[in-house]
Amino acid sequence: MASRPSAAKKPPPAKKAAAKAPAKKAAAKKAPAKKAPARKAAAKKVAPKPAPSPTGGIYRLVRAVWLGVAHAVGAVFRGIGQGAKNLDPAHRKDGVALLLLGIALIVAAGTWADLKGPVGDLVEILVTGAFGRLDLLVPILLAVIAVRFIRHPEKPEANGRIVIGLSALVIGVLGQVHIACGSPARGDGMQAIRDAGGLIGWAMATPLSYAMGDVLAVPLLVLLTVFGLLVVTATPVNAIPQRLRLLGVRLGILRDPAEDEFVFAEDDERYEEQWREALPARPRGRRAPAPAAYDPDTAEEEALTRRRGRPRRSAVPQPDMDRRRDAVDVAAAAAAALDGAVLHGMPPSPIVADLTQGVRVGDQEATTPTPVPAARPQQDKAQQNKAKQDKAKQDEPEPQKPRAGVRDLTKAPPSEPRDLPPRAEQLQLSGDITYSLPSLDLLERGGPGKARSAANDLIVESLTTVFTEFKVDASVTGFTRGPTVTRYEVELGPAVKVERITALTKNIAYAVASPDVRIISPIPGKSAVGIEIPNTDREMVNLGDVLRLAESAEDDDPMLVAFGKDVEGGYVMHSLAKMPHMLVAGATGSGKSSCINCLITSVMMRATPEDVRMILVDPKRVELTAYEGIPHLITPIITNPKRAAEALQWVVREMDLRYDDLAAYGYRHIDDFNKAVREGKVKPPEGSERELQPYPYLLVIVDELADLMMVAPRDVEDAIVRITQLARAAGIHLVLATQRPSVDVVTGLIKANVPSRLAFATSSLADSRVILDQPGAEKLIGKGDGLFLPMGANKPTRMQGAFVTEEEIAGVVRHCKEQMTPVFRDDVVVGTKQKKEIDEDIGDDLDLLCQAAELVVSTQFGSTSMLQRKLRVGFAKAGRLMDLMESRNIVGPSEGSKARDVLVKPDELDGVLALIRGESEG
Repeated sequence: MASRPSAAKKPPPAKKAAAKAPAKKAAAKKAPAKKAPARKAAAKKVAPKPAPSPTGGIYRLVRAVWLGVAHAVGAVFRGIGQGAKNLDPAHRKDGVALLLLGIALIVAAGTWADLKGPVGDLVEILVTGAFGRLDLLVPILLAVIAVRFIRHPEKPEANGRIVIGLSALVIGVLGQVHIACGSPARGDGMQAIRDAGGLIGWAMATPLSYAMGDVLAVPLLVLLTVFGLLVVTATPVNAIPQRLRLLGVRLGILRDPAEDEFVFAEDDERYEEQWREALPARPRGRRAPAPAAYDPDTAEEEALTRRRGRPRRSAVPQPDMDRRRDAVDVAAAAAAALDGAVLHGMPPSPIVADLTQGVRVGDQEATTPTPVPAARPQQDKAQQNKAKQDKAKQDEPEPQKPRAGVRDLTKAPPSEPRDLPPRAEQLQLSGDITYSLPSLDLLERGGPGKARSAANDLIVESLTTVFTEFKVDASVTGFTRGPTVTRYEVELGPAVKVERITALTKNIAYAVASPDVRIISPIPGKSAVGIEIPNTDREMVNLGDVLRLAESAEDDDPMLVAFGKDVEGGYVMHSLAKMPHMLVAGATGSGKSSCINCLITSVMMRATPEDVRMILVDPKRVELTAYEGIPHLITPIITNPKRAAEALQWVVREMDLRYDDLAAYGYRHIDDFNKAVREGKVKPPEGSERELQPYPYLLVIVDELADLMMVAPRDVEDAIVRITQLARAAGIHLVLATQRPSVDVVTGLIKANVPSRLAFATSSLADSRVILDQPGAEKLIGKGDGLFLPMGANKPTRMQGAFVTEEEIAGVVRHCKEQMTPVFRDDVVVGTKQKKEIDEDIGDDLDLLCQAAELVVSTQFGSTSMLQRKLRVGFAKAGRLMDLMESRNIVGPSEGSKARDVLVKPDELDGVLALIRGESEG
């Protein structure tokens, strides 16, 4: 009973909270004693139950109905909003423009035609009350904004600028109108404000007039108006004179200075031509005679002709006489020369050399100004004709040399066909035709790459902060920016281990907010640690830029292909003849197909069908269909894995035939043999009807190796290993691509004989080790980011793969098809007739042989006595069946009394039976 009074005397919550603070210790001591009474009091206290009332039920019913209607209406409006969100942005902008036009019509009707009714009253209250006397201009302003939305929906970034400019312009004008109308106040009535600048003018002009008077308020409002006008027209203050001059030219008030300059330049040129024609012929003033002049381009062209035995396309095309160098040519050439061309042993572009050296020797006569004498006597007609004839003779040997400027290295000659050599024996092209290579104009140009950006500076600061916080004596001394990643060079202080930097990989990734951080220790050729961090602003590498650099370097190797751009800004190019075989691997979407497209397009751009012939294997059936029908193909694109295995076997036979010729005539490489054939040093034996012709390079591209290895692993692996071991000297080169770089696809034998590797982004460390025999590919960021490890290199080079669009591929393929139709070889893929000839030795034992093969393969036990028992045949018949299976590689050779080895797995039984029956496997 003592607990109730204590519960009754319990202070209210506010007082209890106030009394708790000064008596913490006492409360802490009494807390255990008060817990039980408090719980009993709370348990015994019963809240009174209200009596049921009929109005409460009605209230709940009305509330439920209202909430239901509200949810339904909200769902309808949300659905409408979601539908508007899914509209095309152009449709949404058109809707806004049409809405503004409708509002402009309503406002025009209310302000111009004194519209009656609720709408007219609303227009008068809102528009006239806000804009005052200038309410007549509001419909025009709305209509102009609506027309802009309709005409330029692709420029939404200017909307904010126009809104700000119009606001400043309207506020400034209305404020001036309000002051000009006597600055009426609120006490003068609303009609007086409407007859002035409206509420906007009143709100802007009244504070200024009150604070500083009308003398300063008007100039400030004028400046605000001018600011709004400049913002709307996007005119900076320093460009006002130029804009006014252009406005005067458009209105016809002023004369265009460009026309005067053109007229003056034309007059100067005509005057210079006149006095040049009047000059007497002086042998002393001539250049070296044309026959004795040394032209490096002509000399190199003649050397190439002697070496190749036929004319090739000129690496430096000649432009028109009057063609001027535009900014795109200069930028492209500067990027090609400065972005790492020297790093790859290539000369800089002549365009950049001319920009730095001034005047070229060959063009000095046209570009060096000759001082005009003060006065020259007028020459007679005969002397002028003689001067013209001498000048024509002097210019005759070099008709293609331009008068001024420099030559554009990125343009192909307009109509200069490239003749084919005498046709090779195995090509048998029909008709006497000429073949011209595709022009580089078919490939797009890319701008010069960035050398530095604000993002690079931020990352340098982040790296410096990390080194400072972790007390590592290291500093960032520089960086080289590539299209995808930037490599930052870090130099260590004395007695600082490299492991201190590599241990901070995760901390560096956290600081730069990028998980794809790769550390190179050290950078090849430098005493520095490299940290590769992806760029937030990636750049595209166009195939045309890489091929233009190869063209400017005057490299005529038909097997030179473009791969991309490395971290140091240099273009990556390599000859497939020197690789000599390559493995390309990467996960789906990493850029592997783009690399194959660039490789094939490079060959089509630089090689004729008699330079290079190709075999394309595309088990996926959709990757290489764009190249169907090009004249470089020696067989249609192969999509059946079985046929691909047969094509590889044909390549082995072709390799053996080429080696027979090399051995017979005593040459070690196919290039030496072809050179001897062109020079006539090699002749067939007497009595032979064969006509020796040069062999073309043979390029075999397998787009998906995994499909081939799943269908016929032994045949494919044996053919690939034999080709990669021996085919280099025979001019046969292999490119293998796969998106499943596992050990069962890329076997040890294939890896050992394919020295060049190109790894794109992989999903695991194990895949990276399969491709490159080292980690690194698992940290790539995809979309063309790769590691290139050519033959002879110790460490892979990180690069961004080049990209070629489908439109560019279609243009190049179309050009090649127009030049020549393909001539296919019939013996590349083995047909049905040859299979029937092989099966002739079976005779009437076909059914028994099929039963024996099925029995041996299913049981994996090859025994002659088992065939006697199971098939109920004699010893001679069983022995013959076993010999037939041995000839078809179903069982191994006899080993005395032991059972023979079974060479075929049970899952390959269907293919074995089809081979025995001579059925077509396509």
